[in-house]
Amino acid sequence: MSERPDYREHFLAGIRHFNEHEFWEAHEAWETIWLVAASDVEQFLQGMIQLAAAYHHLKRGTHRGAVRLFESALRRLAAFPQKWSGIDRRAAEVAAQRHRERVALSSEIVPPSEFPELVLLSPEESPIPPREEW
Repeated sequence: MSERPDYREHFLAGIRHFNEHEFWEAHEAWETIWLVAASDVEQFLQGMIQLAAAYHHLKRGTHRGAVRLFESALRRLAAFPQKWSGIDRRAAEVAAQRHRERVALSSEIVPPSEFPELVLLSPEESPIPPREEW
């Protein structure tokens, strides 16, 4: 049996990549732990992966793909507290909703200066991983 990847290491790497607008790399970091998640954390990670993928599409100008991924990500993430697994994602979700609506209606380019960031929380406020069994 192979050893499980370190949740904290991969999750934090994904946050760093996301906040640096390296959305494909964020997706890849989170996918490493998503593939072995065995609880509802799998749904949370899938939402985060979809959020990163939506912004990857937005950067590339593929708005239709971005709209679908924003919708899926926001739907999945709605089941979890906005302060969960070591991050506060409220601002990112508000931005994602705004960007989804904007690109659904036009082919306007969203400048990188408008891309959101995920806010790291203290371990006391929200542990990474969110629970011992994930």
